[in-house]
Amino acid sequence: MSHFPVMLPEVLATLAPKDGEVYVDGTFGAGGYTRAFLESADCTVIAIDRDPAAISRANAMKDEFGERLIFIHGRFGDALELVKAAGYEQIDGFVLDVGVSSMQFDEAQRGFSFRFDAPLDMRMDTSSGETAADLINTLEEEDLANLIYKYGDERKSRYIARAVVERRPITTTLQLADLIREVVFKSPKDKIDPATRTFQALRIAVNDELGELERGLVAAEKLLKEGGRLVVVSFHSLEDGIVKSFLYERAGKTPNVSKYLPLGPKEADPTFTLSPKKPLDPSESETSHNPRSRSARLRGAIRRGDA
Repeated sequence: MSHFPVMLPEVLATLAPKDGEVYVDGTFGAGGYTRAFLESADCTVIAIDRDPAAISRANAMKDEFGERLIFIHGRFGDALELVKAAGYEQIDGFVLDVGVSSMQFDEAQRGFSFRFDAPLDMRMDTSSGETAADLINTLEEEDLANLIYKYGDERKSRYIARAVVERRPITTTLQLADLIREVVFKSPKDKIDPATRTFQALRIAVNDELGELERGLVAAEKLLKEGGRLVVVSFHSLEDGIVKSFLYERAGKTPNVSKYLPLGPKEADPTFTLSPKKPLDPSESETSHNPRSRSARLRGAIRRGDA
């Protein structure tokens, strides 16, 4: 399946690549954003990705762009340390396309999708960490129910957790999806599969996606020089809520109300200016060609000078 860089025109317009500048692409994936940046200006891109599968794609791109592309296998939440280790104290732009890439969903063996029967893995970095099967088969019923509710907004989380505990061990995607479909009644008005919310919850937990996003935003704030641009594309309300809370607080628009981000004193001088002032949605043309972009939302900001 072809890979579509989500909201690429809007990302390019918000980042506005310029010759001589340095950008971090915190979610390299298939390299769509990175390629667009490198082709738009004589710039340098530090691309980060925790998925080992991204290494070969980055190496192929390095053959084309040479030293202008620096690839780092790691987490964008560690960007502050990774970028400084690469020799850069400050950067001109930081871009995140958070969540799972379409390629990861389409690779059956990764276990992200219940369209295929595969091991319940869901790790973005397959070299370390607990799998979704580990969580499903070891968590206490109450903890599993809370996880599914918190990260999946699944109202039937307790029924699902009880069924999981009764049927364990569960090791494959279709085992879990079929079990959920037995427990959760699908209304004719419901457009999504009953298993969708639980799979989302497990994926977020396995990869600590919300914690990673928190750390990535703080890293961007510390790395960006005055006038540097931050661009974040998110795909569900939990992610977007974290980004919105962070940017609004850092822009002096609202007190810190995020339950995820331990932010500084409310009296601190703003460190960002919102740009664009309101979030952007994908165009109708894009959503018609790439339905996976429908839930995307772009937020951006410009780094202000330190007080």
